[in-house]
Amino acid sequence: MARFSANLGFLWSALPLLERIELAAQNGFKAIELHWPYDTSPESVRDTCKRLGLTLLAANTPLGQPGESGLAALPGREADFQKVFQQSLEWCVTAGAPAIHVMPGVIKESQRGIATQTMINNLQWAADLAALKGITLLLEAINPRDKPNYFYSTQSQSNAIREACGRSNIKLMFDVYHVGVAEGDILTKLALYMPHIGHIQIAAVPSRAEPDEGEVNYPVVIKRIDELGYTGWIGAEYKARAGVEDGLGWLAQYKN
Repeated sequence: MARFSANLGFLWSALPLLERIELAAQNGFKAIELHWPYDTSPESVRDTCKRLGLTLLAANTPLGQPGESGLAALPGREADFQKVFQQSLEWCVTAGAPAIHVMPGVIKESQRGIATQTMINNLQWAADLAALKGITLLLEAINPRDKPNYFYSTQSQSNAIREACGRSNIKLMFDVYHVGVAEGDILTKLALYMPHIGHIQIAAVPSRAEPDEGEVNYPVVIKRIDELGYTGWIGAEYKARAGVEDGLGWLAQYKN
């Protein structure tokens, strides 16, 4: 049966990170994933996870300046990307996270050609550094309703970048919520891209609330994920309708 991790970028987000980690463990999660944890020491996160028996999965690269939403695909910002990626890599290695979500950023459509080459060059450089530390890089397409003009919004776009990079430690992050909003046909896309998926995330479509409402039948989706042989974690990356604890009932149907 699928295993779920608490995405602490959204869950209990008003609290300090170490308190969020404690709450994840108290509420039955066995793994956590983070957005931008860099104001908390990686040693403290590592030690807290070890004490609580939690697996730390990943963090995101920094967003850059307001409105950029990442740096990896931004022409002229290569040096800035290298700096923040090295920060992410050092933090994740110390904290014990095996993956980094590399955020490409928002681009002008007129710059797509040069942005694509910038993204590929930056990812190849980053993947080679990450491989030395046993770290996987994750590429996540984000739907255009939530993030207009983001570098990629579909699985085919992010997968094309993965293929162009030619690095075995670059994988897709398949966020069912983003796929549902941007594309639909979720089960078909899961089967198509499963060999290249490094992590899966879920939330209700279209609300991004707990995955027990809306137009996606998550029991069917989770069953298909299991049938396809996925053995990794599934990230609960949703915005709770009210208190996080009040909405955790959705987990009960997936317990063995």
